[in-house]
Amino acid sequence: MRHCSVQVRGLLTREELDRYNGLIEIGSYLEDQSRYDLAYNVQKEIDILILPAIERLKDKGRARDRATAEYLESLREDDEDGEDDGKDPSA
Repeated sequence: MRHCSVQVRGLLTREELDRYNGLIEIGSYLEDQSRYDLAYNVQKEIDILILPAIERLKDKGRARDRATAEYLESLREDDEDGEDDGKDPSA
């Protein structure tokens, strides 16, 4: 069975995580029994189950990128304000 990343697992709700762990256990058992045909279907269910957590991870990344862009923009504005004062920044 393919596990999802730790970051994605951290964003699963308690209910999703319980279901994920159960499906992983079932899938691992099926693989041990060489029932790869059935394990494939369990893996597909896991892939569907983790989609909301993947979206939450993407949203966190977008929010971080926005915050970084705002921070860099504020630095640029501060630099422009410093130049307008006529003060020598090296002094």
